[in-house]
Amino acid sequence: MLTMYSTPWCGYCHRLKSQLDREGIAYEVVDIEQDPAAADFVMSVNGGNQTVPTMRFDDGSAMTNPSIIQVKEHLAALSA
Repeated sequence: MLTMYSTPWCGYCHRLKSQLDREGIAYEVVDIEQDPAAADFVMSVNGGNQTVPTMRFDDGSAMTNPSIIQVKEHLAALSA
């Protein structure tokens, strides 16, 4: 399952969520302000910063603030 690490106030997160919904891509949202382990993961892949949206893919890879095109390309590469 694709996971989006987010915060309720993040405009970039809201935009990416609406794009994922429009494309029919399933994902889970984790609020890093409510989940310390999720915040730790985000910081571990972003040089100590809590940068959102951070996407985590089934293979364990992550992307920070990706475009919908980058997400779709990465998902396609994983399923190839």
